[in-house]
Amino acid sequence: MKKIILLIFAFLLLGGIVLVILLYNSVILLNNPSSDEYPVRGVDVSSYQGKIDWNVLTKQDIDFAFIKATEGSSYIDPFFEDNYSNANKTNLRIGAYHFFSFESSGANQAKHFISVVQKTNNMLPSFVDIEFYGNYEKNPPSKEKVQSELTVLLEKLEEHYGIKPIIYATEKSYKMFISSSYQDYDIWIRDVYFSPLLDDGRKWTFWQYTNREKLDGYNGEEMFIDMNVFYGSKEEFDNYGR
Repeated sequence: MKKIILLIFAFLLLGGIVLVILLYNSVILLNNPSSDEYPVRGVDVSSYQGKIDWNVLTKQDIDFAFIKATEGSSYIDPFFEDNYSNANKTNLRIGAYHFFSFESSGANQAKHFISVVQKTNNMLPSFVDIEFYGNYEKNPPSKEKVQSELTVLLEKLEEHYGIKPIIYATEKSYKMFISSSYQDYDIWIRDVYFSPLLDDGRKWTFWQYTNREKLDGYNGEEMFIDMNVFYGSKEEFDNYGR
């Protein structure tokens, strides 16, 4: 009986190790939404992906790409200019995004983003990435403070680009800062473990379902790339943001 128990334990341990290896190397993804249900897919990228060969990346069943442009009131992603220029030469729909800083005013962040991201034909709405970083994970700022600056940022981006930006949030940042507010804005939710269900019952427009996909065409320090789906048909996506 002891031998049988040890054998079962060893088998389970081995299976667990194999599963961890498969998950780590993205052979298995925790989320893998159906392409029938979500036919429109795309990536979001930053300097972590390094130099990108957009001709290669484009051919891997993706329809859009969002490229990190700025962060706070002064940082510019070092690969943005090259990525934005070359991505716009492909048949992908392209958007840019800004990483929201808890330490800068919304007005200064908007001014910075606008100075970097030029309007292009067929561009997707920009998105503002609201997530925790550094010590803010344990000591987040107040909802009132964040919303005060975020509202200014969103309004100034809409005024300049002529379309409402998208709000990107993690489950935690959504609950703390966005839930039951900003009803006129589309939501991009990050949930790499489950199918997202927003706590205020609203529908999401984009879903980042994994941050551990592997595609060809980039050689940065990060071996993985973020994958996302759009909530709608290809026809609806073609008309989105126009």
